[in-house]
Amino acid sequence: MSLGGILTAIVTPFDGDGRVNEEAFVALLHHVLDNGSDGVVVAGTTGEGATMTDAEKLRLCELAVAESGDATVIAGTGSNDTAHSIELTERAGELGVDGMLVVTPYYNKPNRRGIVAHFSAVAQATDKPIIVYNIPSRCVVDIPNDLLAELAQIDNVSAVKQARYEDIAPIDGMDLLAGNDDTLAEVLDKGGSGGICVASHIVGREMRRMIDEPDQRHEIDAQLREVFAAMSVTVNPIPVKTAMRMLGHDVGGFRLPMVEASEDEAEEIRVVLDRHGLLSAV
Repeated sequence: MSLGGILTAIVTPFDGDGRVNEEAFVALLHHVLDNGSDGVVVAGTTGEGATMTDAEKLRLCELAVAESGDATVIAGTGSNDTAHSIELTERAGELGVDGMLVVTPYYNKPNRRGIVAHFSAVAQATDKPIIVYNIPSRCVVDIPNDLLAELAQIDNVSAVKQARYEDIAPIDGMDLLAGNDDTLAEVLDKGGSGGICVASHIVGREMRRMIDEPDQRHEIDAQLREVFAAMSVTVNPIPVKTAMRMLGHDVGGFRLPMVEASEDEAEEIRVVLDRHGLLSAV
């Protein structure tokens, strides 16, 4: 299965008591799918998967599969515990998701042989495609391109979400997906198949045009740079949830250790949304 297009790393709405708001999740799911997204990644970094229970993650996967029609549903099943990642991968596969996003084991800092062993073990637990999630800014471990090429030889390891900025390159045997909104144009120029995106909650149609209208790609990218920057005024997913609330979406608050945006951060986000005409539609 080829993995590509605009895949939104969907936020997880919480209610006033901090519980997962399933009704709001379904509404948000339809919003992103109706506005440029080809699919979603559930319970990833942006979805605050790190503070969700397995039952919560799997329930959202179940809802996404039921509500997404032909759209792609990717489950965030990564962990720094290989056995845990295998279990989540098996259970998500049983629910009918289309693939798994598996992050490099964080904190443990495995060496090259450990990284290969981890992804080999997880891939053996499913017949669904595995997306390697390379995000050294959070995991402290970077998977260099030669090691990605080695991982591409593992059955079911089908793509990489590349969330570093240096040395982005196509990998033989792997779909290349942008892991940062502001590298989507670069990745597409290099033959990548799409991106796992955050700003697509807000400007998904425009981001989809970067795929559909390659001649306009860099002009669109330039127009969206300010929006991309606003989604990085503080750690993800604080900015995107703040923006979505400003745009009238019921996404709730955060689970600690994520906290609300400061007044200055929120104002910076509001100014950008207003400048791009997004608030006028609310």
